[in-house]
Amino acid sequence: MTSDLHTVPVVTATEVRVLEGPNLYFPKPAVKVTLDLTAYLDADTDLVRAVARTAGLGAIQAGAPHTEQRQRVLARLAERAVRHVSRAAGTGRLGVRSRSGNERSVVVVSFVWRRRGSARALGESVAPVLQAWLEGRDVVDEWAATVRDAPDGPPPRIATPHIPVASVTGTNGKTTTTRLLAHIAMTAGKHTAWSSTDGVVDHGTMIEPGDFSGPAGARGVLGAPGVEIGILETARGGMLLKGLGVTHNDVSVVTNVSADHLGLQGVDTIDQLAEVKAIITRATRPGGWTVLNGDDPRVWAMRSGSPARPWVFTLDANSPAIREALGAGGRAITVLDDRVSVITDSGVPDRLISVVDVPMTISGLSRHNVANVLAATAAALGLGLDRAAVIEGLRTFQPDATLNPGRMNTYTAPAGLGGSCTVVVDLAHNEAGLEALMDVADGLREPGARIHLGLGAAGDRTDEILENLGEIAGHRADHVIAANKEHYLRGRTMEELEGHLRAGLQRAGVADVASFPTELSGLRALVEAAQDGDVVAIMCHAEREEIYAWLAETGAVPDDARSIRRKVIAARGEHEAEGDIARMWEDEDEGRRIETGARLYAAYPGDARITYEYGGTFDSAGQPERAIELYRAALDSGLREPFRHRAVLQLASSLRNVGEHDEAVRLLDALAEERPDSVGIAGFRALALHSAGRSGEALGSLLAAVAHASTDEDVTRYRRSLTAYADELLRPGG
Repeated sequence: MTSDLHTVPVVTATEVRVLEGPNLYFPKPAVKVTLDLTAYLDADTDLVRAVARTAGLGAIQAGAPHTEQRQRVLARLAERAVRHVSRAAGTGRLGVRSRSGNERSVVVVSFVWRRRGSARALGESVAPVLQAWLEGRDVVDEWAATVRDAPDGPPPRIATPHIPVASVTGTNGKTTTTRLLAHIAMTAGKHTAWSSTDGVVDHGTMIEPGDFSGPAGARGVLGAPGVEIGILETARGGMLLKGLGVTHNDVSVVTNVSADHLGLQGVDTIDQLAEVKAIITRATRPGGWTVLNGDDPRVWAMRSGSPARPWVFTLDANSPAIREALGAGGRAITVLDDRVSVITDSGVPDRLISVVDVPMTISGLSRHNVANVLAATAAALGLGLDRAAVIEGLRTFQPDATLNPGRMNTYTAPAGLGGSCTVVVDLAHNEAGLEALMDVADGLREPGARIHLGLGAAGDRTDEILENLGEIAGHRADHVIAANKEHYLRGRTMEELEGHLRAGLQRAGVADVASFPTELSGLRALVEAAQDGDVVAIMCHAEREEIYAWLAETGAVPDDARSIRRKVIAARGEHEAEGDIARMWEDEDEGRRIETGARLYAAYPGDARITYEYGGTFDSAGQPERAIELYRAALDSGLREPFRHRAVLQLASSLRNVGEHDEAVRLLDALAEERPDSVGIAGFRALALHSAGRSGEALGSLLAAVAHASTDEDVTRYRRSLTAYADELLRPGG
């Protein structure tokens, strides 16, 4: 088994990484060694068999070069190399695992550690031992001596919590869920610290800004003086590069898993990403809770690897996951009859709060935030927080720049083309996030209004994700511009990144879009192009504070829960007092109708729709003078369709009743030009013309309207004759 040393390819370790906490391989600190075994992959089958015998594997199927079977054998060889050196160094029992990498030539081997120095030396021994075996040599004893003689080094930098801790991960929603859960804990009177991609926050005070969604964030939270509850946003990067930041948690939350940051750190598929996210569930205490999304199969499957009890959250009250959770001794939380409800094996749901009373849900419009609310509520109850405090926390957490910056923050802003528009500021960093943003934008725009979108993404998204973002934008927004993030190009050029977004837009039939160098400049252009009732959405990552400052300068006002609810109802073509309006018109008593209208008018001062309906109560009671005054006020206040043209029609009719015939005709002339197919408008116009002494013109215009718009069989048969008679009547002197 000897060969020329100069002709044997080199086995290399591309990475030897010390993981400080629970990780993808073990629920405790471990060393991860990534090996490039191209030399073994290319080697003759008999040579690999001989190495396997040296490693103690005996007779095996070595597999042909470049096959998957060969890669599996190489993973076993890497594990044997670790065990050989470890035993020779005096450690008889060691947890070792190996797995195949994403490329056929790559193998990852990992093992637990207690002494940093010897563990690193053991990791560094794997490639030289495998190289020597390939060359017919054995260097196990030399490396064993190196391992024995290595200095201890510092212990694992991992925090052991002595307070209740919740860890939150997922592709979307983890920051919002972390913030909401922390707010609930503080509402319950607990000194709470939390970490996220924004920084480390001690009971509402930022003590360390920056991305602290890894182990450093956990240390900052647990080191906060007097902290009673810790909430840790846990991103995939920290878990892969350093391991989990705590030895255990009491509650783990996984919001969802979707395509994001793929192609980085050896994670190329959604299944691999789910495996990484599951790390926090395996570190949950047996007496704790694993809060999992039952609507995401990859997430719900994580219950099988967690020692804790399952607490499923789902938007589907009939989800099989609910029965599965209860059958496993767990709990469920869902929406029953529009109320956030906890389900246990008692069969009696605990209905906590109406969804529309939770501001984060944007009156129930934001389905992904409804899911976040369910997750945070389950986690809060799982931490043992008081039920009443949980409800109050849900009721008082606003989706604004103070409590949840960068996540579905909505504003009412002056529109560039008159009136006001809604501005939505959201991270929307992947396809699921953009779909959620467009759902909210669509649910906030009034009938006939447009959605304007500032499209942008960080450069570390794959080409496919960037193009998918462009396609979603092209299909769902009426007006799209590219709003770039110069400081988040992450290895790409602005032209390259924008090119992929444009490719996706073209798939949706959008030929070209304007480009802006920053998020703020893009937002300003969108607001300038907005009309009354439009929605402007900006995918904001880089310039959140600048955008907030500019919105304040322009007079934009953050929407509170009532404002959002009003917009959602208006988007459905309704008014928040729709039920009261309907009951008012069901009342047969004219006097009581006017009294009800007066109460609504006082409750909604300046509201164009209420002013219009109030005017109608006087109109129907035979008091046209007061009706005229209110109709004019409603129109001046910006009354929108479908009520605007009705108000004009009723105003003209009332003017005719008080003898203002010419003014009535003028209004109806303009309305008839807007709606030439309306026979009703033509009828009222004919009445006004007749009252103005223009009876021939009145009859001619009405005949013309009937001939043009009616589908009556007799009209269809004689349309030409009726049209001719109408023309004759409308001629001067006719």
